[in-house]
Amino acid sequence: MPNPRFLLLAVIATGGVFAQTPATPAPITIDQAIREAINNNLGLVAEKLNIPLAEARLITARLRPNPVLTVDGDYLDILGHRFLPETNGGPNEVAVRADFVLERGKKRESRIAVAELGKSVAELGFLNSLRGVILDVENAFIDVLLAKETLALAQENLKALNAIVEVNTNRVRAGDLAQVELVRSRLAALQFQNAARQADFRLHSTRHKLQVVMGRRQFVHGFTVDGEMRKDTELIDIHPLRELAQKLRPDLKAIQQDQARSAADLRLQIAQGKVDYTVGAVYHHQVIPVGTGNSMGFFLSVPIPVFNRNQGEIERARLEHRQLEARINALRGAIAAEVEISYEQYSTSRNMVESLEKEMLQQSREVRNTTEYSYRRGEASLIEFLDAQRVYNDTIQSYNDARADYARSLYQIDSISGKAVNP
Repeated sequence: MPNPRFLLLAVIATGGVFAQTPATPAPITIDQAIREAINNNLGLVAEKLNIPLAEARLITARLRPNPVLTVDGDYLDILGHRFLPETNGGPNEVAVRADFVLERGKKRESRIAVAELGKSVAELGFLNSLRGVILDVENAFIDVLLAKETLALAQENLKALNAIVEVNTNRVRAGDLAQVELVRSRLAALQFQNAARQADFRLHSTRHKLQVVMGRRQFVHGFTVDGEMRKDTELIDIHPLRELAQKLRPDLKAIQQDQARSAADLRLQIAQGKVDYTVGAVYHHQVIPVGTGNSMGFFLSVPIPVFNRNQGEIERARLEHRQLEARINALRGAIAAEVEISYEQYSTSRNMVESLEKEMLQQSREVRNTTEYSYRRGEASLIEFLDAQRVYNDTIQSYNDARADYARSLYQIDSISGKAVNP
C-alpha cells in the first residue's frame, strides 16, 4: 500500500488529485544546450569564481601600508607616591607618536602589475574551461542525434521484418511455404527487435549524459533535442588553421600571460629585497609642578639587509619564469599535434561521408528493395533477403556514424583552433 505521506506530497506537488500530466518539454537546439551549460555547469561556475578572486587580490595589491599610531604614558603617579624634586622621579609624561612606512623600489606598482596579470590569467583560464564545456555539449548533442538515427533505423528494419513475418504467416496458411521458413523469419524479427531495444536504451543514456553536461541536477522526463548533424560544405584549409590555433587558443594565451605575470613577480621580489624606510614623529607633553613642557621628536628607521635580501623569492621567481617558457614551448608543440590529428580526422570522416553518399547508399537500398520484392514473389531465399537487409543496415549505420564523426571533427576543429570562444 502506498505511503499516505508520499501521496499527500504528490498531491501538493501536482496541485491536486486531478492535476494534468505536465506537457512534454519542447526539444532544445544545440545553441540552447550550450547556453544552459554555460549558466549551470558546476565546474564552469567554479572556474568563473577565479575572476572575482583575482579582482580581490588586485584590490589588496593597490593598498598602501597603514600608518602606526602610538599613545604612550610614562612616569604616571598611579601608585600615589607623589613625585618630588628630591626623589628624582617624574614628571608625568604623555607622548603621541605616528610612524609611516615609505616603500621603495616601486613595490606597489609591481604588486598591481602582478595582480592585473593574474586577473588576465584567470579570465583566460575561464575561457579555456568554457572551450572544453562547449565541446563536451556539442559531442553529447551529436551522440543524441546519432542515437535517434540508430533507433529510427532499427525500427525501420523491425518494421520490414514484421511485414515479412506477416507475409510468411499468410503463405504458410495457404500452404505455399514451409513452417520452418516462418520460424526463421520470426527469429530474424526477434533479433531486430532486440536491436531496437538496445538502440532505445542508448538514446536514453545519451539524453541523460547531455543533461549532465548541461549542468542539470534533475533529469527532465521526455527530454529530447532538435537539429541536424553539422555538415559544412566549404573545405577547410589546414594552413590558416595552424596559425589560428597558435594565436587564439586561450590555454596558450593563459600561459603566456602567466609568464608575463612571473616576470612582474620577479620585479616585485627584487623590489622586496630593497629596504623600506620608516619615518615617525612624536609629541611629548610633561606636567611639572611649576608648569608644563612640550617637545617634539623625529625618527628614521632603516633595516640593515645583512642576512635577508629576499634571495630565495628572487631565485624562485627566476626559475618559475624559465619553467613557464618551457611549458609554452611544450604546449605549442601539443597544439600543433592536435591540429594535425583533428584535420586528419576531419578529412577521413568527410571522405567517408562523400564515398558512402556517392557509391553505397543508393546501391544498398536498391539491393534490399529488389531482394525483398524477389523474396515476396518466391524468387529469393530468406537467407538472401536477410543478407541484403543486413548489408543495408550496416551501410546506413556506417553512414550515420560517418556523419556523426564528421560533425564532431568540425566542432573539434573549432575548439582546437580557439574559434569556439573567439567568434
